[in-house]
Amino acid sequence: MASKQAGATLTCREHDKLRIGENGLTEGGARQYLRLAKKTRPVLKRDASFSALSRTEGGIQAGGVVGVLSIPGQTLEILPKIDGDDGAARAATIHMLAAALDIRIATGELAGLATQRSSLLDILVRLFARRLLAAVRRGLPRRYVGREEDLGLLRGRLDVTRQVTHLAARPDRIACRFDELSENTPLNRVLKAAVTRLAGVVLSTAGARLLAELAGRFEVVGATRAPLREPVRLDRTNTAFHDLYRLARLFLEGDWQSATGGGAPGFTLLFAMNVLFEEFIGRSLRRALAPHRVRLQPRSRHAIEAENGDKLFGLRPDAIVELPGETVVLDTKWKALSPASDRNDNGVAAGDIYQMLAYRAGYGASRLILLYPWHRKLRPAAAGPLRLWTVAGTNCPLDVATV
Repeated sequence: MASKQAGATLTCREHDKLRIGENGLTEGGARQYLRLAKKTRPVLKRDASFSALSRTEGGIQAGGVVGVLSIPGQTLEILPKIDGDDGAARAATIHMLAAALDIRIATGELAGLATQRSSLLDILVRLFARRLLAAVRRGLPRRYVGREEDLGLLRGRLDVTRQVTHLAARPDRIACRFDELSENTPLNRVLKAAVTRLAGVVLSTAGARLLAELAGRFEVVGATRAPLREPVRLDRTNTAFHDLYRLARLFLEGDWQSATGGGAPGFTLLFAMNVLFEEFIGRSLRRALAPHRVRLQPRSRHAIEAENGDKLFGLRPDAIVELPGETVVLDTKWKALSPASDRNDNGVAAGDIYQMLAYRAGYGASRLILLYPWHRKLRPAAAGPLRLWTVAGTNCPLDVATV
């Protein structure tokens, strides 16, 4: 599927190809995008064989990722390969990110962000900036910060050592140690760093305007050279900023300003699509099934126990749901199933079935569920149960479902 351009944003779906010379993609831009994509492997927790972007004849191709790569003057946006127009794909991506990152998005909050016309990066930036502006208009979070100062009157505690050494000849000055309520806190320095960095990559006028107002409100906060190492404490005194801090870290982790090997600066915000789908389903299950116990990607069981007692081949399903009298093992697969075929299996891979049988044995499951993304070619024409099977020789259901 060909990419398309909206302003300075190139848009494609995962695994699509983009040709140089079309829609504003240049050879130089392609090389910058490829360098940026290579830097993201550690962030995506992928080995050297994984490619967020790869070189193809006449252009580049997106891998199994979603998100954005930004170079000066242009952004490449990669959306999930799901049904619906680009606006629907952006909204779905943001909802999955919100669930995976434990960030709450109010009903209707995306409606005012023009998901059809705006890029994924611009939507996320404006979502962050609007929330942060609403929070800081009520006041920046403050903490008591320890200070040492030589004053004319005693404030706080006397610093005896400094008084009798450095100030021995200055009887008019008193060495004081005291706590002062300050807005120059680690949390505010991280938020300011995110605002400053995003101002350099946002392409929309609305986003730039919001960030400019925020920059003015953070003038009283100091800068930081290492925002991801700031000793931030999240507690009940700054609850309104917890989600904002997680978003700020997300943006700052994608900053490759000084890591492009001498090339142009860049910014990335990429997620492996299969991992994002797993985390979205797992965290959604926890919320939906509370207070029942939902264990995500447990590592407690193995397929093999060797003669010397070593346990081999760990079993790690995406989720185990413990219901009264029932243990359900659920595993997600970011794959497109086929419409009903003569074999009546919808193209479910044999390896996926064998994996579920191993999970059943390892965890003593009474029910198995394989969960895939729904698309419009499947029947029934709505997400939900697709195949209701039973493990041969048992009464254990193995359901194939879509979402």
